[in-house]
Amino acid sequence: MSDNPDRGAVPIPQLDSPAKPAAAVSRRTPAVIRLLVLATFVVILNETIMINAIPRLMGALHITEQTAQWLSTAFMLTMAAVIPITGWFLQRVSTRRAYTTAMGLFLLGTALAAVAPSFEVLLGARIVQASGTAVMMPLLMTTLMQVVPEAERGRVMGNVSLAISVAPAMGPTVSGLILQLGSWRLLFAVVLPIAALITWGGLRQLKNVGEPQASTIDWLSVVTAAAGFGGLVYGLSRFEGGDVRVAGAIVVAGLVAIAVFVVRQLSLQKRGTPLLDLRTLRHRTYTVSLILMSVAFMAMLGSMILLPLYLQNVRALSPLETGLLVMPGGLAMGLLGPTVGRLFDRFGGRVLVIPGAIGIMLALAGFTQVTMTMPVWQLLGLHALLMVSLAATFTPVFTLGLGAVPPHLYSHGSSILSTLQQVAAAFGTALVITVMSARAEALRSAGVAEKLANLDGMRLAFIIGAVLSLAVVVTALLLPARASSAGEIEEPADEPSVAASH
Repeated sequence: MSDNPDRGAVPIPQLDSPAKPAAAVSRRTPAVIRLLVLATFVVILNETIMINAIPRLMGALHITEQTAQWLSTAFMLTMAAVIPITGWFLQRVSTRRAYTTAMGLFLLGTALAAVAPSFEVLLGARIVQASGTAVMMPLLMTTLMQVVPEAERGRVMGNVSLAISVAPAMGPTVSGLILQLGSWRLLFAVVLPIAALITWGGLRQLKNVGEPQASTIDWLSVVTAAAGFGGLVYGLSRFEGGDVRVAGAIVVAGLVAIAVFVVRQLSLQKRGTPLLDLRTLRHRTYTVSLILMSVAFMAMLGSMILLPLYLQNVRALSPLETGLLVMPGGLAMGLLGPTVGRLFDRFGGRVLVIPGAIGIMLALAGFTQVTMTMPVWQLLGLHALLMVSLAATFTPVFTLGLGAVPPHLYSHGSSILSTLQQVAAAFGTALVITVMSARAEALRSAGVAEKLANLDGMRLAFIIGAVLSLAVVVTALLLPARASSAGEIEEPADEPSVAASH
């Protein structure tokens, strides 16, 4: 998502040169993209791989459930704080250096986690891991936009969706299987050699794309971005079990820091040196895609949290059984990615995104009817419908959104998209857990049995998700069929800004 840096201030004619070899390799995904997809899949998988390990960690490290949750929360928080800086970072370093930095940090964090003697060391290792992942995601998306011709972006983006969307969906399943074999340390011990092999292969074959652009960094922007986005994610995570007033104050402080960050970027744009270029938001298709992706991610992460809680706490399934039940949906999502991409190239986005958005809404509406005895096949079907619908939505929306901005803004566009995904994930998680807990607590106080109170709380949380999915349907109707047609309409209005940035 991020080597766009090279495209940063590079004249547009130069941007076309890498695309020509890709076009010549008839219908084949460029090697650089295949390498980056593989690496991104491995690093993103770790965002959710700890979910099923929490009970083991509580016993092994003598910590509470809320403390253990920090291993996932800190990962998201770090991603949200670091990703806004990647747009600037990727513009000033080569593709190989960005890749080396990302995978080096990830390998260091994974090795440290595998031997961590205490929770504090493990938490630090997760933060190091997340720092590498934060660079990897924008690097993949930005490089793709640079080397793949527009006519083939849908097909290639379909392959990329495997890493972006399926990896976090498969995390709990993979961890459930590994945990059957032994200690929680195996989660890192298994990933480490695989990631090392991918890193070695990547460094042997990876070529630089574009030319790095020298630029200075505005440290006020760095501090306000980290404090704003990181604080927002942290505050939202505190709603899950902490003091609501403290969590609210942290969220407000985060929003204030983001407001300062935005004002600072608007000022720096006049000089052509913003940390995160907000001119991407002038492109209507990109902005609509941003909204749709954020709400869809909220729905996906919310359901990913609620469904395991329902299956394990209400239906008493084991972590492995839970992982196996959600595996078909995750696999279907990944396997459909390339097909969705080819359909996008042929028919455009609307024929995929609109049915996908409706499918998301129907699946979440179905989950509002969960009971103590809902058949397993029905749960599996609803989850599969949700994952397939998300697959039909993500690939076209990623492609349309980034395709609507000019090449020199690719790295900034992908950084904004990735940052908001993390914020949306944290918001979705906090929202469903807070709603579920408040409803369940109220019913328990009224004398309702524990399991029934939890079940009713989950139903209400799923209702919130179903209502939010209406926004996905509405925004889907606003998207054009193809980014190129949108670009022709939007680009002229931004021409002066583009010129100014060069």
